[in-house]
Amino acid sequence: MYTDEDLSCAARHGILTQESVAAFRTYIQQKNHQLQQDQENFRLLAGFNDIFVVIACGLLLASIGWITQYTGHFTGALVFSAVAWGLAEFFVRRRRMALPAIGLLLAFLGGIFAAPLLFVGQPDEAVLMLSGLLTAGAAFLHWRRFRVPITVAAAVAAVLVGLFALLMLNFSGLHQWLEQIVLVGGLLTFALAMIWDASDKLRVTRRSDVAFWLHLLAAPMLVHPIFSVMGILEGAAQINSMVSVLALYLLLALISLAVDRRALMVSALGYVLYALSNLFDTFGMVQVNFALTGVCIGSALLLLSAFWQQARVLVCRLLPVSLQQRLPRALND
Repeated sequence: MYTDEDLSCAARHGILTQESVAAFRTYIQQKNHQLQQDQENFRLLAGFNDIFVVIACGLLLASIGWITQYTGHFTGALVFSAVAWGLAEFFVRRRRMALPAIGLLLAFLGGIFAAPLLFVGQPDEAVLMLSGLLTAGAAFLHWRRFRVPITVAAAVAAVLVGLFALLMLNFSGLHQWLEQIVLVGGLLTFALAMIWDASDKLRVTRRSDVAFWLHLLAAPMLVHPIFSVMGILEGAAQINSMVSVLALYLLLALISLAVDRRALMVSALGYVLYALSNLFDTFGMVQVNFALTGVCIGSALLLLSAFWQQARVLVCRLLPVSLQQRLPRALND
């Protein structure tokens, strides 16, 4: 294999022209960027050592949690979080290990969130609000120290829990509006994810990873309330509602193509599988309904995956220019 320096040497010796070398470098850079963008990359594993470290950290933290329970669950939760932070100082700050960073962050925030609940013993909305806000503050400190991309999504989730508890504390009748409140939280999270995405349209920095986790958090908060209101999981549904589910999934697919994120489609997949199974069941295909559903959905998703960027080009061309400028560029545009 030749290196970039080999190309420069070839140009200096007249084997290749400077223009052809520059054009070749530009071509390779564009090709690598296209592959990276098409795969929606995010850093999770650098090697099997990441898994090894996560298993070891999990064993250590579980053992510490078991031992410290005899000193009181509240104290145990704080010690649990402190140990998780200490482990992160080495494995995250010094070794830059991605998967342990995620695991240790969740362990740290889990201990912080549980501490007020365990201290009270019989928590109510006020304690839940305190747990959410403390967890959000702890996530902010963790972000300032370690810059783990999932931290922002965890902080947003904690803030939403705290705000929801605050609303429940002051307006007891809001329990019947739970799904609508979750939907609003999902919309806010999705908007925040788009802000992070817009700041790195080439998706080459940590900001893109932050946006990925925010999209992953927003997706179920958007999808579940909508499909739940449609009554999909409340028994045998009518054909009209099943068709509505498929139409809604198509809309989610178009949104996913536009923003170049697949989380919405994955979150809604279970509802679509259920809807199609019911459709086949309605037409008497009881024994093979789920198999036929899997064939239809699986084939469609594989086809979409194979031609994702080509489909993005078609979708993005239908959008206003001002909106296109805020989205990742379609590769063939």
